[in-house]
Order: sequence, then structure tokens, then C-alpha cells
Amino acid sequence: MHPENKEQLLALKAVAKALKISVETQKDSYDPDFVAMVKGAEKRGNYKTIDPEDVWGSLNLK
Repeated sequence: MHPENKEQLLALKAVAKALKISVETQKDSYDPDFVAMVKGAEKRGNYKTIDPEDVWGSLNLK
């Protein structure tokens, strides 16, 4: 399951505990500074969309 926030995560854990189901959570493997940088660029619109069918053309390198 992929809860969108801590509230949903806590609710899922409570349901699992009530049903006596073990829950395993994983910490995000990305550096928090890197995540902040990517999210900031996305908010500013400072990114380039790449077409997987034409990577070089998307980058104007053809």
C-alpha cells in the first residue's frame, strides 16, 4: 500500500494492528535535499519533459 500522508499511514497501521497483521514500512531511499531540489524545480516549472520514444530529439540533440 502507498499512503499519501502520515494520517493515512497511521490509519492503515491501526487497522493492521486490529487484525493482528504485521506491517513493515520502508524509509525513502532518496536524500531529502535531492527530493527538495526536484520538488522545487517542479513547482517553478524548471524541468524538461523527455519523450522515451525520442530521447535525443526531446533534448534537441538530433
